[in-house]
This record gives sequence, structure tokens and C-alpha cells, in this order.
Amino acid sequence: MKTVAFYYSQTGQALQAVKHICSPLEQGDNEVVYKAITPLQDYPFPWSSDEFFDTMPETRLGIPPSGIVPIDFSDITDADMVIVAGQSWFLSPSLPLQSFFTDRQVREYLRNRDIIFVNACRNMWLMTSRKIEEYVRDIEARLVGSIVLQDDAPNLVSAYTIARWLIGGKKKVRALPEAGIAQATLTAASRFGDIILATWQDGKTELLQQRLLEAGAIDYKPSILFLERTGHRIFGLWAKFIRKRGGFHNPRRRLRVWLFFWYLLFVLFVVSPFGQLGYWLIKKFKVQSSKR
Repeated sequence: MKTVAFYYSQTGQALQAVKHICSPLEQGDNEVVYKAITPLQDYPFPWSSDEFFDTMPETRLGIPPSGIVPIDFSDITDADMVIVAGQSWFLSPSLPLQSFFTDRQVREYLRNRDIIFVNACRNMWLMTSRKIEEYVRDIEARLVGSIVLQDDAPNLVSAYTIARWLIGGKKKVRALPEAGIAQATLTAASRFGDIILATWQDGKTELLQQRLLEAGAIDYKPSILFLERTGHRIFGLWAKFIRKRGGFHNPRRRLRVWLFFWYLLFVLFVVSPFGQLGYWLIKKFKVQSSKR
């Protein structure tokens, strides 16, 4: 089996994730070729606050400000499986992932291929998964598996630690858990590679997602996803509001970007706890709806 793993990784966690998943796919005669996704627009790490929040409108609306550096496909024309690893930004696929899936040469390469998507994220991944499904369907490829590796800390704790890491570069903050996906979670992801290989060998890729789910490939947290779906709609309104003052990096929209920043802080630390409480109250009375 020959696998190509495309990845975009700022902090290194998406790359760690895909390498652990692919470790069983590199045994024996099997081969994995890693291809970095490099956007023409540089996204710094650690971020500055201005740079980080200024990416929200384009991320949410699906308007990447640049393409990607051309990828050499000459050594992967015979790949049996494609893995794409990346992350969510502002409840959507990151801008580099969006640039990747909209690149003409990438689309031509992916057409009619089996694709597995790996999301190394904080804890909100549903809307990203739906958008990736749209991209894959539009390319006329097959999304045969999705794997989500996420921060296991409580929502407010992970929001705080991730912000300190992405903007301040501090992965560990006092007595709180380290920001990002736990190393044990990343290491244990190798079990998914075993499942991918076994499923490909028995020729039943249509069963891959179910087998991955049974192995814990997605930790479904209904209360968090309830908040995400609401936030995704509201982010869309903010994105359009900010874009009315100009495109990416336009200084004329800076005030609106900062209004969004303060709104986001308020929602995360004041509104969302009540939102989760409301979800659990609704759940008590609407069991079947909650299960769906």
C-alpha cells in the first residue's frame, strides 16, 4: 500500500498526528510519502492578536487570500490512499486547507481518489467536517474516513490555554493542562493506521468510517457541537460585517475586527456556560432529539 499524506501544521501537532496514524502504514513493503501544504500567504506562529483575528472573515466565508506553493505530484501518481491533515480555524477549515482544496492541480490529482481527513483541533470540528465533505464531493473524490484528535480539557480551560499558546507561545500555563492535544492521544492514534491498512487490504473501504468510529476516531460531545452550530451562524454575520470595511489585512476594518474580538471573549466566558447548561436542560426533556 502506498499512501500520500498532505498536511499543514503550524504548531507541529497536525504533523505529529498524521505521522502517528501513518506509522503502521510504513511497515514492510508499505510506503508513505509526506507532502507539506505551504500557503503563499505566511501565517506566523506564535500569532499576533491582530493577525490571528484578522483571518476570521476570510476563514469563515471561504475566501483564502492566497493559493499554495505548487506541489510535486510526480512521485505519488500511484498512491492507493490519500490522507489530508490539518486543523479548524474559527469553526471552519483553516485557510491553508481551503487553499489546498481549491487549487486546480490538487483538485485534478484528488479526483476519483479515496481520501481520509484528519483534524487536529481544539474541540469544535463539526462545521469543518461538513465543509471538507463539500470540497471532496465537488472534486468528485470519496471521503472514506474522518479522524478527529482534539484537546480533552474542559471547554473554557482549553479556550484559555490555546489562546495563550497560539498568541503568546506559552504551551503550559501554571497548574492548567498543556495546551493542545495530549501527547498520549497523539501516540495512541497509531491504532487508526492499523485499521486503515487492514480495511484497504480486505478491499472494504466503504466500512472504514464505521471501523474508525468503533475505535474512537471521533469523540462526539453534543453540548459543544450545539454551541458550535450556533457560533458558526453568528461568525458568518460578523464576517460579512467586517468584510464591508475591506478585504484581508485592510486597516480600515481593524475596529470591526477588535469588536469581534471582545464579542468572542464575552461569548466564550460569559454566554457559553449558560448555553451548555441550556443544552443539558433541553436534553432532559428531549431525549430522542438529543440522541439524533
